[in-house]
Amino acid sequence: MKTKLLLLFALILGINCYSQISFDKGYFIDNRDQKINCLIKNMDWKNNPTEFEYKLAENSESKITLIKSIKEFSIDSVSKYIRRTVKIDRSSDNITYLSADKNPVFQEEDLLLKVLVEGEANLYQYAENNLIRYFYSKNDSGVQQLIHKRYKNTEHKFGENNEFRKQLWIELNCPTFKTSKIEKVSYKKNDLVRYFIDFNGCNNKEFTSFEVKEKKDLFNLTVRPRINSSSADAQVQYEDKRYVDFGNNTGLGLGIEAEFILPFNKNKWAITFEPTLRNYKSEKTINADYVIEGKLTAKITYSSIEFPVSLRHYFFLNENSKLFVNASYIVELSSNSSIKYQRPDGTNFTDLKINTRGNIGLGLGYKYKDRYSTEIRLHTTRELLGDERLWFSDYNSMSLIFGYSFF
Repeated sequence: MKTKLLLLFALILGINCYSQISFDKGYFIDNRDQKINCLIKNMDWKNNPTEFEYKLAENSESKITLIKSIKEFSIDSVSKYIRRTVKIDRSSDNITYLSADKNPVFQEEDLLLKVLVEGEANLYQYAENNLIRYFYSKNDSGVQQLIHKRYKNTEHKFGENNEFRKQLWIELNCPTFKTSKIEKVSYKKNDLVRYFIDFNGCNNKEFTSFEVKEKKDLFNLTVRPRINSSSADAQVQYEDKRYVDFGNNTGLGLGIEAEFILPFNKNKWAITFEPTLRNYKSEKTINADYVIEGKLTAKITYSSIEFPVSLRHYFFLNENSKLFVNASYIVELSSNSSIKYQRPDGTNFTDLKINTRGNIGLGLGYKYKDRYSTEIRLHTTRELLGDERLWFSDYNSMSLIFGYSFF
């Protein structure tokens, strides 16, 4: 099994080295106000980037430039970022660290802002891990933060400073807007994007929304039958006499996978949850000079529902094909599962209840047209007798999985 795991890691590293790299048309403006047309590696950044990679031509060598070296950069019709000196409130939104002061605490910083809407009124976003702040400007005015802050009202209550609604009402109002429209706007990207689009449209001004993109398929439901190759053994600690190797069995299993595509980094990352049925049965006769009959029959009956939670990464080969790797943590529920040692007359000599511990799974797969898939998955050794102090039993498995996504 260890050899198989090492082989899988080697394959994963090989994929990482040879996976396709995509550069899209764009430009950047350097600190000398020179505009350089180029090809930019589109990482679909979750956080505002601190650097980006570009090529001057398709066959040119790629270069990396730091954000402090440029004033703005853009990937055509996809995204745009500008660098500005702004005042930002970094107060925590975590309940544990909320301030008792409802007023923002500003500090001046040089930041790269993502342009969400560009027109008479511009909307920007700054994202850094769990910190998300929105900024705006109107015509040629300076960039200001839209103010929103959670704070401790009393020891057990919390309040929100929603001054951003007042800013919208005063600075970005339209005669046809009602107060109810402002009151419904929350401090979230979709709400603010819609408001800025409505404001620019109200004044008949041309605008660009960088959030108008193709609808992304962010959820997949897949039925996944599989062929399992499994083996198990059992032994008393410090004693070889009752050791039994139950051997390798090939059987069938079935899983239903829910896949949630994470909406950044060009849909390359996903989280999956896959309840899976698994069965393993075997029996062996062993010599036992410590019983009168001289022999015992060891039987294992192991039925379970696994609950793997996986982190998946895709490597796009072309429009229709992609490879993927998984790392999974697996817990399970077993039912009527046991390891028994029985005398020739069928009476139990030892009866052990199976109670497993969690283990890890590693998978390598291929997906075609987001519909059909196949995967080979290896599991690390699983301990079956977690509640036993003197016994231990190792279970190993490998699966060949086939998938059909119907949603």
